[in-house]
Amino acid sequence: MADQEYDEMMARYLADIEKLSRERLTDASDLIAKFMDLAASKGVILGTENFEYIQTIGIVAKAQGIARTLLGPIKVERDGLLPFNEIASRFSPSPHFEGCFTGPDFILMAHTGYRRGMHPVNNWAPRFINLFWRFDSSGIEKYIALDEDRVRIDVGGLGYFEADTWYGAPFDEEIRNIKTGIAKLRPPLDLEPRHISFLFASAYCLDIKWSELNGIKSFQALEMKTEDIRIEVEGQHYFPARYLHAEFDLAANCFRHFDGAIQLFTEDEYFRRRDSDFNMTMKNPAHIKARSRKLFKINGPLKTKDWVEFCCHFYTANPLTFEYFSGEYPKHVNETLEKIRDKASKLTGET
Repeated sequence: MADQEYDEMMARYLADIEKLSRERLTDASDLIAKFMDLAASKGVILGTENFEYIQTIGIVAKAQGIARTLLGPIKVERDGLLPFNEIASRFSPSPHFEGCFTGPDFILMAHTGYRRGMHPVNNWAPRFINLFWRFDSSGIEKYIALDEDRVRIDVGGLGYFEADTWYGAPFDEEIRNIKTGIAKLRPPLDLEPRHISFLFASAYCLDIKWSELNGIKSFQALEMKTEDIRIEVEGQHYFPARYLHAEFDLAANCFRHFDGAIQLFTEDEYFRRRDSDFNMTMKNPAHIKARSRKLFKINGPLKTKDWVEFCCHFYTANPLTFEYFSGEYPKHVNETLEKIRDKASKLTGET
């Protein structure tokens, strides 16, 4: 497809989306007016410009801090996370919309860091949110980050389903036997950028570090994307990276803490960090301290199998995670790599 033809097709698509949005907002004018009155009673003044229809979500009201204001007083952790069960006691976790807490007049949503590409208009990336919403175990306390500046107001609206998934990796190694140290995984270097985008979810690398102190084994992982992946936060563009941290209690033989965050690197920070590792701060006096937003944490006894599954789905569609835990890529990735290399070999032979 020629560039001009593609541009024209995208222009038509965006125009259709804009038309649909205007129609849905017009049809929902009574609902919007009712919600504006509700928000005003809570001290949130909204105009029609504060509402948007998003195909993957529904009708959304946007205002700084609106979710927390409508939620009401709640204990906030030092890391900014909110207690899952406390929210759930006021707004039921939706059985129909994963990542949502449903009330009579609006729906609270999980942070945009859980969405595909960490982009606010996309649907949830499979399947971390679904697993986290449903996960329950004795002694476990869950904490979550909300989409604080948006709530959905068409409570009875339809959901948006995307029929794809991701998989946890087989892992049977004892955590206590894992050697301390660092590892850095990269996609095969013979792949073209388009193949890395398709097969490796645009992952540039996956950094791993294990350390041990006073009977606690600590795990850190950082997934950095290729340089074309950026997001906008408060008017600034950043290179996003997903970070995981866990603590394994050797005496109790289980994890006692697990958390995840999104880190935001400036361009300079990104290019200095991506080819380094977790020991960079010890080697380099020019420390890199990216902006960070905690997305979740789990406190309490967490089984290794659950931890592995959460890790794999937090780094959704990234075979490097699967490779780290199982020692190989998923079968479908290996099959596709073989086809790519066979085709490249034939093309080389023809020249």
